[in-house]
Amino acid sequence: MTLRRWLSAWWGRQVGLHEERSTKTISSIQRPTREAPTAPAQFVELHTYLDRRYASAVTLSFQQMEDLLGYALPASARTEPTWWTADPVPADRHADAWVAARRTATPHLSSGIVVFERLPGT
Repeated sequence: MTLRRWLSAWWGRQVGLHEERSTKTISSIQRPTREAPTAPAQFVELHTYLDRRYASAVTLSFQQMEDLLGYALPASARTEPTWWTADPVPADRHADAWVAARRTATPHLSSGIVVFERLPGT
């Protein structure tokens, strides 16, 4: 056997072993899955905006939120702090927009703004 044939045979075995290991490694990698947002359809734009911000706190005025959503917020959003902070009832799941983005909402109604803070550890 010539050196060239021996190297070709050796190289072929090494490449085959490497490819086999690579295939096993790649196929065994589990990509982390992220739960789909549960934000209601009418609040998806707000959810997406909050979810894609890197800042730990995002402050939005009512006007900015309405511009994002494309329609006016309900009157209770401007007058009732519980609209932002109370647990939503199943029929009205607006809070899921920021909960699914892993944030809390703190309204400042007199200023017309809401501060969305990232939950600790996320």
